[in-house]
Amino acid sequence: MEPYEVYALKYADHPNRPAANNFISHDDHDGTMPIDYFVWLIKQASRHWIVDTGFSRQAGESRGRRFLACPGDTLKAMGVDPEGISDVIITHMHYDHCGNHHLFGDARFHLQDREIAYATGRCMCFKSMREAYDEEDVVTMVRRVHRGKAVFHDGDEEIAAGLSLHRIGGHTMGLQSLRIHTRKGWLVLASDAAHLYAHMEQSRPFPIVYNVADMLEGHQRLYGLASSPDLVIPGHDPLVMKKYPAPSPELEGRVVRLD
Repeated sequence: MEPYEVYALKYADHPNRPAANNFISHDDHDGTMPIDYFVWLIKQASRHWIVDTGFSRQAGESRGRRFLACPGDTLKAMGVDPEGISDVIITHMHYDHCGNHHLFGDARFHLQDREIAYATGRCMCFKSMREAYDEEDVVTMVRRVHRGKAVFHDGDEEIAAGLSLHRIGGHTMGLQSLRIHTRKGWLVLASDAAHLYAHMEQSRPFPIVYNVADMLEGHQRLYGLASSPDLVIPGHDPLVMKKYPAPSPELEGRVVRLD
């Protein structure tokens, strides 16, 4: 089986985020605990998969996030044409993972049955549950479904040799992580099943959550899916940009290679 290459593309950050906002329970650290925002690129020969689509400058700035680079522009700098992408995997439909539909207009979007049911169902009657979703992103996804451009998955499923989706839940009802065969072994893109390394290492939940028990169980499941703990990649940790190398000097600070 030919291994995949996996890249994290940083497109935004939240440098002044209070540490207390990253945990349900009290955090012992006083001050800030920044988070980064990523989309991911998976490559195998001429096949490319995009994992999540990020948010636009306008959407990020409206929520107080610092927008750094359009994911589409970064992909072009890597020699990847966004309009040529045939398959996009959406780990969940929160605003920071499911915007920028226009960049991948002809792609099929893969998501879990339970995620779109959650994003369009009765839980969204509650402000605290819906505020991490963007109304237009959700409506656009529904339109994509009716245009035959959505692919649904129910639980765990291999979608290509060495590439599988795993419903973790917890953070949202239908959040899914990815297990990817790489030259280092099985790498897991956790996405928001764990925002930070600290969530997994300390078994502590993030405060935006559908089911706390599923979130905590999910941390252990992520470790079980990977060949080693250091091959589990959290969804928002700035340490990712420090632990892994840029694929070229031109992409320093924007892209790191995870495999």
